[in-house]
Amino acid sequence: MTNRLAAATSPYLRQHAGNPVDWHPWDDEALALAARENKPILLSIGYSACHWCHVMAHESFEDPEVAALMNALFVNIKVDREERPDLDQICQTAHALMMRRPGGWPLTVFMTPQRVPYFIGTYFPKESRYGITGFRELLPRAAAAFREHGEGIAAQGKALIDALASLEPGTIDAGAKRGAGAAGGAAGGPSAAALPAGAPGAALADLERSFDHLHGGFGGAPKFPHAAELDFCLRGAAAKQSAGAQEIVATTLERMAAGGIHDQLGGGFCRYSVDAEWSIPHFEKMLYDNAALLALYADAGRALSNPAFGAVARDIVGFLVRELRAADGAFHSSLDADSDGEEGRYYVFGRDEARAAMSAAEWEAAAPYYGFDGPPNFEDRAWLPRVATPVADVTARLATTLPDVQTRIAGARAALFALRSTRVRPARDDKVLTAWNALAIGALARASRAQDEPAWTDLAFGALDRLIATAWSDGRLLATRLGGDVALNAYLDDYAFLLAALVEVMQARFRSRDLDLAVAVADALIDRFEDRAQGGFWFTSHDHEHLFHRTKPAHDNATPSGNGIAAQALIALAHLTALHRYADAAERVVRAFAPGLERAPGGQSSLLVALEQIERPPSTLILRGDPTLTRSWQRSLERHYRPELMIVDLGDREAPSRLAAGSAQRAEGAAAWLCSGFACRPPVTTLEAIEESLASTQLRRIPKT
Repeated sequence: MTNRLAAATSPYLRQHAGNPVDWHPWDDEALALAARENKPILLSIGYSACHWCHVMAHESFEDPEVAALMNALFVNIKVDREERPDLDQICQTAHALMMRRPGGWPLTVFMTPQRVPYFIGTYFPKESRYGITGFRELLPRAAAAFREHGEGIAAQGKALIDALASLEPGTIDAGAKRGAGAAGGAAGGPSAAALPAGAPGAALADLERSFDHLHGGFGGAPKFPHAAELDFCLRGAAAKQSAGAQEIVATTLERMAAGGIHDQLGGGFCRYSVDAEWSIPHFEKMLYDNAALLALYADAGRALSNPAFGAVARDIVGFLVRELRAADGAFHSSLDADSDGEEGRYYVFGRDEARAAMSAAEWEAAAPYYGFDGPPNFEDRAWLPRVATPVADVTARLATTLPDVQTRIAGARAALFALRSTRVRPARDDKVLTAWNALAIGALARASRAQDEPAWTDLAFGALDRLIATAWSDGRLLATRLGGDVALNAYLDDYAFLLAALVEVMQARFRSRDLDLAVAVADALIDRFEDRAQGGFWFTSHDHEHLFHRTKPAHDNATPSGNGIAAQALIALAHLTALHRYADAAERVVRAFAPGLERAPGGQSSLLVALEQIERPPSTLILRGDPTLTRSWQRSLERHYRPELMIVDLGDREAPSRLAAGSAQRAEGAAAWLCSGFACRPPVTTLEAIEESLASTQLRRIPKT
């Protein structure tokens, strides 16, 4: 028997289709049933790769007695947080306000029939233990609270809505917010808040204070990669804004690459480390993390003249292609933390089985290198490979040569990878999310330029063309796809990340249709998401389902802020096309968040980059002429990390009318037009002259050493 989840576009929901719980998806039928019967809603939010989501499902949702209680007392709704980030965002924020602590997954939300939370928690064991109320005990208590304390719950709900509304910049209440942003409303604009020029420097200083000089990263356990903050630091190092910014990036990327959070055998990164040393991860692997880290490692390899970072980027691409790339060129969402019923089982080894998998010479090098010669590092019983002893120290210990040790370790790695491949593999969530695919597309295009890997551009275009063929229709995006089924109104992140990806791919290999699409996506973004009274973009479009709160996110979380990325991409498009309306929209975004950036800039790196780009507009270099010559120019220029420069190589194509005016001119051989802000210089015709022009603009750059 199955419930209503069997036909969902989410593999996570489909995993619960055989539960005895009478699950509904979040839809009109379920919400109408709750209202009609005046029955509270039990909303469970999770995702496919989530270990504790699986634990709660096995303990409670598969138990007939618990399911009978749920079915009798609640309308039960299951939501995939990756498909409905709008619901997840507001419920996580509500949890933080109500419970005074961070949330997580699974998120367990008890709601009134009017869809306002009155109690929220995360994981609940089936029976009470360790001071946590058991789920079976909680269910009748939560239902009784709704029946017996209706007036108090209603008052609490109103206070919650008001508290959530107060968190959004420049807003008064939820009703006023929605009216101000509604489609067709009068165009206004944000208040003329001053741009906080000191915010980037203050944010860098805060990051320096929280930086872990020994292990890299920020703060203690659990430790997340924070790719947006590291990218911001890399930019700060290029601008010489902070003496410690380069150390932050170099140390963190080195320690992460050596740790267990980085899959030493198969490439790619897990979501976070449970310790401060990056040693043992939470084993789920997400597309968005690996996209962000691919771009970061590729850029850092170029900026810091560190080929080891480029090697990590190549390993990430290998992981993406092998594990997450669909047959049609798009990318799946994630790999599960669990396999064969245990978290991490796929990735860890017993010492004896590891030794048996390789030759004696390989073991001699691999044992100290991967830490097999020390105590077990995973649950006191197994070993997760990480770089425990640097290869130079292994070389000295064995009194041999570096190439010899590298060859032995490479053989050991291949042997362990082959052994691992015989095991039950972690499940893959094979839905295709628009926003996450856009992050991967942009990262591949950016990394291909940073590391001179044209094949990565092919991967980016394969995913982009498939995404546009399935998710873009009649000037609108859809958010998710499973097989041929495309669903759900897209969110701010879908539009913003796709626009940013188009900016990146146009620099990797220019196609006129991508510029046309970028303009269409930008126009749709502004028309469908902008708060026309206060500035900035709502997370949901003006025609989206009305929820009990509407967010306007500023902070970078696991993925970067949609507002920050939208502002950056609009600025880039404005200077590529000389269309001021996009720069104006970006400035409205930053001004909307200016008071928060001034007060507490931490965690808003994407917006801070946009702020710097408004104050110091990026430059655009357009190349046109003999494609052999222009391509060689671009490859030479891309060897340097210049985050404020866009290079577009037209080759011998006709210059689209949308591009900055100077590029439309013809020249013998090849020519380059450098545009700073909205002003273009006369063309130059040699690589040396291009470099002189770039030097005179004082672009940020970390000199090669």
